[in-house]
Amino acid sequence: MDNRQKQLLKVIVETYVKSVKPVGSKSLCEKFNLSSATIRNEMAILEDLGYIEKNHISSGRIPSEKGYRYYVENLMEPEKLNGSEMLKLQRVVKNQDLVLSDAITKCMEIISDLTNYASIVLGSSSMDNLLKQVSIIPIDENKIVALVCTNTGLVENKKFVLPEDTNVKELIKTSEIINKMLIGTPIKDVSERLEFEIKPIIAQEISNYEKVYNIFYNAFTDFVDENANVTVSGKAKVLEQPEYDNPDSIKKLAYKLEDESFIKKVTSIDGSDEIKVYIGDESQIDDNTTIVKRTYDINGEKGSIAIIGPKRMDYAKVYGLLDYVLEQMKKK
Repeated sequence: MDNRQKQLLKVIVETYVKSVKPVGSKSLCEKFNLSSATIRNEMAILEDLGYIEKNHISSGRIPSEKGYRYYVENLMEPEKLNGSEMLKLQRVVKNQDLVLSDAITKCMEIISDLTNYASIVLGSSSMDNLLKQVSIIPIDENKIVALVCTNTGLVENKKFVLPEDTNVKELIKTSEIINKMLIGTPIKDVSERLEFEIKPIIAQEISNYEKVYNIFYNAFTDFVDENANVTVSGKAKVLEQPEYDNPDSIKKLAYKLEDESFIKKVTSIDGSDEIKVYIGDESQIDDNTTIVKRTYDINGEKGSIAIIGPKRMDYAKVYGLLDYVLEQMKKK
């Protein structure tokens, strides 16, 4: 694409986002001060390149999934918040009675109201829990249950089929080492201490230590993942978007928004604080939905925030809001 075609794509995306109507050449002629023939030729090139596509019920064009992706990665500029939006979010950020996790949840509720999309906060309720005990319970010759308990009473049990050449006695011995060295450790730090403190010890005392280590590592990882807090706001709002105008699409999206395991999967906490965008089929919902997600790590508290909306999402506004909230939270 040359510069004019890029600007044309940018205007088509932003116009369609606002109007929900296919964009015709006439409105673009006025905006770019070009002839209808020139605009139609440029649109034909964009269509051949796969960035826009013809709407079935109109002569206008709409952005394709490829077009949205190019727009987000190359053309979009995060939208600055207006005074009213800043004021609503600042009231929450400056409220000293709210802990960080509650403040983020409140801000995401406001973002849902401002965008009419669904918002998600995934935080780990087990972050502040301390390890109280880990136990290994044999079931039969090749099956065990790993039991993890915290100081607040959270209990997680995971069943494992033992790999070949793994001795239950070695697992029990490892659990005793963990209990001796890691009791009182925050759950969020256990995996790291397993790697750097426990693994070297069991490597000297246990022949098949890698397989033994993996069982404990997986048990603690699953504990953290499965005890994560999930808050979804604006479910009804996003279902009012025109893309979800038939019973099948409404049912599919509503089902996904109620599926906590799915929500945890698509908004999982990772090591990057960059905004990630899953457009259309990438959303794992349907080809007309987008998920915009960002992971955060503020003062050691990790979580993930996300927006779910139509593929015709106001990406610039969503980016601006998510950026603003997390930058303000870092100052809290």
